[in-house]
Amino acid sequence: MEKHRVMILGTGPAGLTAAIYAARANLEPLVVEGNEPGGQLTLTTEIENFPGFEEGIMGPQLMDQMRRQAERFGAKFYTGYVTGVDLSKRPFTVTVNDEEQFEAEALIISTGASAKLLGIKGESEMIGHGVSTCATCDGFFFRGKRIIVVGGGDSAMEEATFLAKFASEVTIVHRRDTLRASKVMQERARSNPKIKWELNATPTAVISDGRKVNGLEVKDSKTGEVRVIETEGIFVAIGHSPNTSFLNGQLDVDAVGYIKTKGVSTATNVPGVFACGDVADAHYRQAITAAGSGCKAAMDVEKFLEGASVLDWTAIAEH
Repeated sequence: MEKHRVMILGTGPAGLTAAIYAARANLEPLVVEGNEPGGQLTLTTEIENFPGFEEGIMGPQLMDQMRRQAERFGAKFYTGYVTGVDLSKRPFTVTVNDEEQFEAEALIISTGASAKLLGIKGESEMIGHGVSTCATCDGFFFRGKRIIVVGGGDSAMEEATFLAKFASEVTIVHRRDTLRASKVMQERARSNPKIKWELNATPTAVISDGRKVNGLEVKDSKTGEVRVIETEGIFVAIGHSPNTSFLNGQLDVDAVGYIKTKGVSTATNVPGVFACGDVADAHYRQAITAAGSGCKAAMDVEKFLEGASVLDWTAIAEH
């Protein structure tokens, strides 16, 4: 069984930044790519809000550059995804692809969170080409256009309100006639003159010409009538699922499944296990905040491996 000082699980902005910092600290990290190498940014086209790229950069290109930077400093990558971990004792045991096992003195978990999709015809094919799951990431590209937000919770209201700054019109589509969103968020959306409503409308298909989105097919939840709402962009805002099922309850998580960290650190309730990026962040979900937390995780790991005792580390983490 291969033994490593540090293993990093996931290769989004958090994991790759952690790999860069850990490798530069001579920790020789082994990075497990995951079942979506590069994370959600590989599903994004142009990124304009990541600092340092004046003209913007394509999502897959940014992830490739970050990976090569980590490799330059000595990080090693393993193709596969984590199917289980044993955190009951150190060194920890990590199982990859249900068969390979590794040991690690410390773990950085950066497995991200996956946006929930509608699962309708044409949706996955048009991700990054008119269908998006992140208003903050992609809203700018829809300036002056008609767009749809699908969802009825706080996230949908927040995304619709944000997108109204750019779009000529935002239509909220929800399958029921009542919303899950808080009263405050509903009122904010309803008071915005740019926001329209299509309730009792269940999405059934994304309509496109293969290059751009033209509309969203919906079915009336009461009458069964099927029609198409014309649009130039569709934002799916029905929540995210943190990728933590492989932990089998060995770490403290919140009600949704996001890993809890201690204080301002990335430390979890298990000494030697750290979490960063979207897997521990239900709020911001940005590439730059994920990268920042990846830096913190690598620095926290370095300090831990230098010999801080469990008690000392707990004190550090909680302040």
